[in-house]
Amino acid sequence: MADHDRLATIASLAKRRGFIYQSSEIYGGLRSAYDYGPLGVELKRNIAQEWWREMVLKREDVVGIDSSIMMHPGVWRASGHAAGFSDPLVDCHNCKERFRADKAPRATPGDPVAFHVGGKSQGLKKAGVVGPCGYVCPVCGSCELSDERQFNMMFRTSIGPVDPMEGFIQEVAGKELEKAQLRELYDRYLNESVIYLRPETAQGMFVQFLNVLQSTSMKVPFGIAQQGKSFRNEIKSEKLVFRTCEFEQMEMEFFVEPGTQQEWHRYWVDERLSWWRSLANIGENFRARVYEKDELAHYADACVDIEYQYPWGWDELEGVASRTDYDLSRHAEHSGVKLTYFDQQKNDPSTGKAGWRYTPYVIEPAAGLTRGVLCLLSDAYSEEEGVDADGEKKTRVVLKLHPRIAPIKAAVFPLVKKDGQPEAARRIVDALFKAGINAKCDEQQSIGKRYAKHDEVGTPFCITVDHETLSDGMVTIRDRDTTRQERISADAVVDIVRKRVEGRL
Repeated sequence: MADHDRLATIASLAKRRGFIYQSSEIYGGLRSAYDYGPLGVELKRNIAQEWWREMVLKREDVVGIDSSIMMHPGVWRASGHAAGFSDPLVDCHNCKERFRADKAPRATPGDPVAFHVGGKSQGLKKAGVVGPCGYVCPVCGSCELSDERQFNMMFRTSIGPVDPMEGFIQEVAGKELEKAQLRELYDRYLNESVIYLRPETAQGMFVQFLNVLQSTSMKVPFGIAQQGKSFRNEIKSEKLVFRTCEFEQMEMEFFVEPGTQQEWHRYWVDERLSWWRSLANIGENFRARVYEKDELAHYADACVDIEYQYPWGWDELEGVASRTDYDLSRHAEHSGVKLTYFDQQKNDPSTGKAGWRYTPYVIEPAAGLTRGVLCLLSDAYSEEEGVDADGEKKTRVVLKLHPRIAPIKAAVFPLVKKDGQPEAARRIVDALFKAGINAKCDEQQSIGKRYAKHDEVGTPFCITVDHETLSDGMVTIRDRDTTRQERISADAVVDIVRKRVEGRL
C-alpha cells in the first residue's frame, strides 16, 4: 500500500469506527481541529495512563502537577516565547497555499522554474525566476510569493470584564494616525489585559519548581511531570492529528546536578525509546536521531528526537532535550525569585565549603500524546490475507493494539439471541466491568462479522457463549492476533483476560 493511501485508509477507519472525527463536521469542519470519538478517547486516555504509570507511579523521584492553561504573560516573556515564538509566513500567489519559509524547498536565486497555473496538475504551464529569497512554494513550485512576515504562534486573548478594544476604538476614532502610531496604541490597550493560551506544558513545571520542592521535600535529581493541552497557531496543519493547533502533551522536567546532565540525558533517551517500543508491534519503526550542533537551541547542550516511521516517513514523536539551567535562570531573573537548590551534603566547588547552592540543570522528555495516538494506530493497522469458512480468499483488517491500550479489552458474544445465552453473556460482561476491565456485549450480526468488527477496533479478546455453556459452564475465548480459540471456564474469564492484558499469561 502506498504511503499516502495508508494514511488515508487509517483516517477512514478512524472515522468509521469512532476513533477520530473532524471537528464541527456538520458545519463543514474546522481546519486543524479534531474530536476523539468513543473509541478514540479511550485509546488516548489509555496511552496517557500508561505514560503516567511509567513516568510517575512507578518512580519515587518524579511527581506530577496540573498547571493552568492560562498563565501570567510574564511567563512567556521570560521563556522567550513572547518575543521569539514566531515563524516566517509566506503566501503563494499561484496556488494560494500558506507555508513557513524556513520549511520551503531551497533554490538558487535567479534560477528558472516552471509550474502549473493555480497549482493544478493539468493546468497551463508557466515559467518564472526564483527570487532573492531562494525558495519556491512547497506545494506547486511557484516562485510567485508574497514577502515574508513574522507569524506569532501563540493564541492571544484577554482576561477581565472590559473589552480592551473599546478603549482603543475610542482613542483612534476621528483621528488620522500613521501605521506605527496605530500599532503603538493597539499594543498599549491590548497589553493591559493580554494573556496567552500556553504553547507548551513545560513552563508550568518550571514556575512551580520552588513550590514543589518545598511542599514535597524532593531531592535532586527529581522530576515534575504533566499532561495536558497546548495550543499553537500553526501556519499549516497536516497529516490528520500529527500537526494541529490544539494538541496534548506528556512532558517531564527532570532536575539534575550540573555536570551530570549528559549521563541523565542518555538515561532518559534510552528509557523513552524503550517505552514506545514496548507498546508497539514493530520496534524498528522507532529510532533516536541525535541533533547536530547547528540544530541545537542556543540554551541546549544536547537533544535527541525519538522518531517514528509514519506513513509519510520518519518524523518526530518525542524530544529529549538537555536544557542546561536556562529555564530556571530566566524565570529567576524575570520574577526576582531565587529558583535554586541547596545540597547540604556536598561541598561548593567554587569555595570548597560544606553546602552547595546551585541552579539545577534540566533534562526534558517531551512527547506528543495526540501524535502518539496516530503513531500507535499506524503501527497497529494490518491487512492479512486468508480464507473464510467457504474457502474463499478474504482480507482481514485488524488493529493489533497492545492490550493495555486497546479501547475495548474483551467482547462477549452470545452465539444466538435465545436459550439463555444473552443473559449468560451479560453476566460475564458485568463481571468484567466490576473488575475494571472495559468490555462490550455484542449480539448483532453473524459471529464472523462480529469477529471482523472487533478485529478492526483492536479488541484483543472475544468470548463466545454457545449452546454448551449453560450445561458445562465453558466458553470460547479467541485471540485477536493469532485467531486461536480455546475453551475456558466462564468463571475464569475475568482472571484470564486480566492476566493476558497485563502480559502475565
